[in-house]
Order: sequence, then structure tokens, then C-alpha cells
Amino acid sequence: MFSIIKRVLIGQPLKSTQLGEQKLNKTKALAILSSDALSSVAYGPEQILLVLMTIGAAAYWLSIPIAAGILVLLLALVLSYRQVIFAYPHGGGAYVVSKENLGVSSGLLAGGALLVDYILTVAVSISAGTDAITSAFPSLHFYNVPIAILLVIVITILNLRGITESASILAYPVYLFVLVIFIMIVAGLYQILTGKVSPDLHASIGTPVAGLSLFLLLRAFASGSSALTGVEAISNAIPNFKEPAPVNASKTLAAMGVLLALLFTGIVWLAYFYGISPKVEETVVSQIASVTFGRGTMYYVIQGITAMILVLAANTGYSAFPLLAVNLAKDKYIARMFTVRGDRLGYSNGILFLAVASILLIIVFKGQTEHLIPLYAVGVFIPFTLAQAGMLVKWIREKPAGWKVKLSINAIGALISFTVMMIFFITKFPQVWPALIFLPAIVLVFKKINKHYEAVGDQLRIHPNEPDLPIEGNIMLVPVAGITHVVENTLNYAKSLSPEQIIAVYVAFDKEAEKQFEEKWNQWQPNVRLVTLYSQYRSIIQPLTKFIDIVENKAKESNYRVTVLIPQFITKKRWHNALHNQSSLLIRANLLYRKDLIVTTVPYHFKK
Repeated sequence: MFSIIKRVLIGQPLKSTQLGEQKLNKTKALAILSSDALSSVAYGPEQILLVLMTIGAAAYWLSIPIAAGILVLLLALVLSYRQVIFAYPHGGGAYVVSKENLGVSSGLLAGGALLVDYILTVAVSISAGTDAITSAFPSLHFYNVPIAILLVIVITILNLRGITESASILAYPVYLFVLVIFIMIVAGLYQILTGKVSPDLHASIGTPVAGLSLFLLLRAFASGSSALTGVEAISNAIPNFKEPAPVNASKTLAAMGVLLALLFTGIVWLAYFYGISPKVEETVVSQIASVTFGRGTMYYVIQGITAMILVLAANTGYSAFPLLAVNLAKDKYIARMFTVRGDRLGYSNGILFLAVASILLIIVFKGQTEHLIPLYAVGVFIPFTLAQAGMLVKWIREKPAGWKVKLSINAIGALISFTVMMIFFITKFPQVWPALIFLPAIVLVFKKINKHYEAVGDQLRIHPNEPDLPIEGNIMLVPVAGITHVVENTLNYAKSLSPEQIIAVYVAFDKEAEKQFEEKWNQWQPNVRLVTLYSQYRSIIQPLTKFIDIVENKAKESNYRVTVLIPQFITKKRWHNALHNQSSLLIRANLLYRKDLIVTTVPYHFKK
């Protein structure tokens, strides 16, 4: 049943030779890897206005120069990550750049921040999309968490089906969102140019603003910079592109930068001319759409598609998280399971881990993850800063052709990114202080995992001139519970291995039963030595392990090994297991971690 359901939902397995068919062209890659960045125009401009409204509507004209500053940062990031794409064509983005140029700890900090950020991307995006749905249908508000979980499951299934299939489905809403927002911007600008928008709605650019401070401007700039989350995703996902992957990735990044700049600028411009002020009950995009088209069909189309894109923004996390996890796993900083491709050639373990972590966040915060947005943004600007600082070190060290221009680009980007990051920490400390705890903790966990893998590798590696200690012989111990076909099967297997000695071990809870079993055994298997152990406290494990200790001590004197062969019957149906004591499993669980003891299960399958 499970296999049938899996095939219906996920599809038939793909051959390894079909991996090339699962690569993305630029059109699909732009949709699937840019959804997070493009969707942020729905809330980025609003974040600027929320800060400016604290000193009055007269300050709204400042959103124009602030937006210009954000566009400068966007340009610096796009140019910087374009250089990262060509310098590190195998993906990894900020993690690889930081690790190779700033050191392992910096790389792990960037990698850990991005992993957490992608989890937050899914949780925040899905929760925001769910809010948009339940706002349209208030009766569903009580079911916010179940709806959000259902949406995570749907997007997870789409990604498990393969990256090209998910891209084919998810590309339409993304491009539809870009189209309707462009239509809204063009229609709004037409109304402005034709004089249909009153100039009294907004303060003139340059109007003096009382209470204005540099700190407030920087805070508004940092808040608006949340629109740049997701810009780094393409540099992490280069292996998902069709060849030539770096070229296609860089063109996709440029296209994303242009689209993001146009949409962001258009919304900021319209919000200024319309004199839009943030409201608790209505978003800035909703107000702009309402003024431009009225509360008609087009308004509801824009709102519906905006809600959809906020949900689909989560897909950027599904595209970038598994590939970043692969890079960390290859370097032995997280579990190797993240490098395994699933039936549909995607990194399904990374996809499933992301889904489970996101669902847990949604449940813990009851689908209300608004206060995670500052943490979400600071989690992006830490890798931004580290990546660009790493590129600075790379250009200074290698000095390739045109390195001074590249150095200047990265220097500007690093300075602005660092400034934004610090502003987030200073102005939103109550929301972002957990980052100061969990990010170092993640780096510590990464190093512990790496230490484990290094220790395992050292112990598995065969060293030259290492002394070889051959085993002189083998003693077989067979725990028996009765005279049955299961025991007979195990004894026959033991005899086929030709050990030096086979010892059957029986644990009795009653002296009379012990005597009777010895008599029956001597008649049934007179050539196999039987040792009976009396357990007055009805424990099988304790007397058995004590006897094994005695045998092992004797065996070591002659360089013999001890093998415990455990008879186990396998029932016809799995639910039948619940009707039996499973003593063999208990014995194996207790013996498996004993040093120098070999534990083997000999199964006997029931036919009915």
C-alpha cells in the first residue's frame, strides 16, 4: 500500500542516466529560484513605510532615496554573486566562499545561517500565504496551522517528484505574479502621468521632516532590505542548471535582479504618489491595487496571485537547502544521508528534513511567524557579509585581471551588508538575539559531526605496516529456548561453518525444567554441548552475558573469537510479531555493542 501511494504521489523512479533531464533551463530556474526574492516586493516597501510613519506622513518621500540605496545594495549583491558563480561553479555560495577565503569557522557560520534561513523561508512564506487565504475567508482562520501544514506537504510532494516537474508547475504562478504587478505599475504610472492622481496626496520630495535622524533612516533602509532575501539562492543551486551551468546561472541572476529592481521601484513609487500609509488590516500592495483598479476583478486577481506567490516563495528554500546541505555533507559537517539522491534524482533527504523542520516551526509558533522575519533577514545578511568579505580576500590574494574593479564591487557590497546586519542587531535586538546563541551552537555541532567522521575514517583506513592479528579459531554460542525447527536451523548453520566448538546455552527459570531440558537435549543433539544456566530472577540477559564474559576471557587466551548465533523466527505477516515476546531481538540489542563479540541472526521463515 505504501509503495502504491508513493508511486502515485512521487512517480516512477528515474534512472541515474536521466540526471541530465532533471536540469533547469533559465526560464524555469528563474521561476523556481527567484520566487522568494520576487515575492518580497509584496512586503519590502511596506517595511520602509512602517518605520517612516513613526515620524509622520511627511516623511514618506524619503522612501524614494531609501529605495535607491536598496537598489545600490541589490546591484552590489547581484554583481558579487555573479562573480561567486564563476569563481565557484559547483555551488555552495556563501558557505564555500567563506570557508575557502576566511576559514572553516566563517564558512560554517555562513552555511549554518543559510540552512536556518531556508527553513525560516518555508515557515514564514507558507504562514504569510495562509494568512492571505484566511483573510479572504475569515471562517478558515481557526484552521491556520492545518492549512499551512497541508501547503508544506503539497510543495514537498511537488519537489520530491523532481526539480523539473516542480518547476514546470510552479513557473506559471511566478510569471503571472510578475505580469499582474507590472500591469498594476504601468496602469498606476499612466494615471499619475495623466494627472488623475492628486498631487495633494503626497509631500513633495525634499520636504523638511521633523524628528528625522540618521538612525531612523538606517533603520528604514535595513527594514526595506528584507526585500533582498533569496538573492543568494542561485549561487547555491548552480548544479541544478543545464550546461553551461555557470553561464546560465549568471544570466538568471541578472534577470532576477532586473525584475526585482523594477517591481520594487514601481511599488515604492506608486505608494509615494498615492500617499499610501501602512494599515494593520490591509497591505500596501492591496491599497495600491484598490486605488489603481478599484475593488473589481483585477483587484482580486492581484490579491489572489500575491497570496499564491507568498506560498510559492517557500520553493526557493526547497531548491537551495538540499544543495547547500550536499556541500556541507561532502565536507563531513552534516550527515552523509544528505548526499543521497532519491527515486526522482532529487536530494530527497534534504527536502524531507526541510519540510519536517518547517512544519515544526509552524506548529510551535502557531502559524504566526511575523516576529521571525527580522531573524529571517539577519540570517541572510550574515552570509551576504561573509561571502563578500571572502571575495575581497580572494581578489587581494590572487589578483586576477581586472581585480581592482571586482574588489571595489565586493568592498561596497560588504560594507553595506555589514551595515544592514548591524542595524538589524541594534534596532531589532529583542527579535534577533537568538541568532547570537543558535548560530554558534550550529557551528559547534558541525565541528562535532566533522570530528566524528574524521575519527571514523581514521579507524576504517588501513595503515601501512599495521600489524595483522589473524583469528586462530571461532567458538559459536547458540542461545536456545526449546527444541524446535528454529533452533535446528541455527545449529545446522553453525555446523556448516565448521567452528572449533558449538555451545548451546539454555536459561532456565525452574530447576526441574532445567533437568528435563538437559535430558531431551542429550537425546536430540548428543554431539552439541549444552550449558544450562539457572536464573532465579527470571532474567535471560543477565546470566547469558555473564556466561559470554567467561567464554570470551578463555577465548582471548588462544586468540579465538566468540560468535553468538541468535535463532529468530520470521512470521508470515508483520502484525503477528506483536503476539510474540521477541526475545531474540532483546538479546541482540544487548549484545550488539559489546566489543570483540560477533552477533549474527539466523532467521527461520514461517510458511503460514
